[in-house]
Amino acid sequence: MKHDPLTVFTAWPGPLGAMTLAATSRGLSGVWFDGQRHGPDTSAWRRHPAHPVLLTAIQQLGEYFAGQRTAFNLPLDLHAGTAFQQQVWQALLRIAPGATTSYGRLSAAIGKPAAVRALGAAVGRNPVSIVVPCHRVLGADGSLTGYAGGLERKTALLRLEGATVP
Repeated sequence: MKHDPLTVFTAWPGPLGAMTLAATSRGLSGVWFDGQRHGPDTSAWRRHPAHPVLLTAIQQLGEYFAGQRTAFNLPLDLHAGTAFQQQVWQALLRIAPGATTSYGRLSAAIGKPAAVRALGAAVGRNPVSIVVPCHRVLGADGSLTGYAGGLERKTALLRLEGATVP
């Protein structure tokens, strides 16, 4: 991923573990659990805990975890991904809270039914966890499959949203 060099970030001690949030001039560009796979190298970024997008994201994430919010109203910057990754991430945004889909169905929905593996890789590289709901994608048989933040967090997020968890 190629992140904007002017990215700013902050830390948030979320209910499922510490998180790093990032933003650019375009919007929220990252939400990662600390230590998750595919997390960013923040060494070149400036810490900016008072950035308005980051403050709004923290407020909305807090409401989400308190059960007071099901959808996010944040400007997003998904430009760090390839065109295909961005297409997949946009498709993730169309999965309703409490609903789930499979990698195969999502691949078909974007018009690329043979690209299931590539789609799975793009889902795994989603830089805006929770807000771009990659946790709502399950295996073809409905089983919990990979989640960069860990399957226990994926399970917790799905339960919070009222989804049926295998």
